[in-house]
Amino acid sequence: MAVKHTPTGIVHNGTKGGKTGCGVNTKDHMSHWANTHTKITCDKNGCKN
Repeated sequence: MAVKHTPTGIVHNGTKGGKTGCGVNTKDHMSHWANTHTKITCDKNGCKN
């Protein structure tokens, strides 16, 4: 599953209401996150790998 940070448009590995692969807590500012099935665009360790 992937989650998109809507203000930046970056897609991370993870789900809304949890943590991304690179360690970002999606519970902070939950309105800024949306579950998606698009390609992951974050190049940080944990999301890209």
